Amino acid sequence: MINIKGKQDYLVALESVAMTDIVMNMFIFFFISFSLIYTFNPSKVSKIDVRLPKASSAVKLEGSEKAILSITRSGEYFLGEDKIAPKALKVALETKLKNDPGFNLLLNVDSSAKFSSVSAALDAINELGIQKVSVATLKK
Repeated sequence: MINIKGKQDYLVALESVAMTDIVMNMFIFFFISFSLIYTFNPSKVSKIDVRLPKASSAVKLEGSEKAILSITRSGEYFLGEDKIAPKALKVALETKLKNDPGFNLLLNVDSSAKFSSVSAALDAINELGIQKVSVATLKK
């Protein structure tokens, strides 16, 4: 028996389902990537609205680890990004001091905040004996 093969025609077909799958996977990848980049953008991390006062002798704070205590115009306290009740401010600062005894405290006080809020924070800082305290301002 002789096996004679004839000319075979190859059918080339691009499956639209496979191409759609590739395009959808790329879309999902870029959508997730860009949404993560937008979400964790450093300029959008801080949501505390504090309008700093201006000073001509502003100096950039350098050194070790710093904690930021923000006081808003309505008298709310934030240690970092965590909102703190006025009565719990001293306890929160004391906890921070126990964890890191040599930390720098940076006060971000809104220029239109009531002085009673600032005074209460300064009392708590003084009672705990925190030595390295700076006040944030904008340079004129």
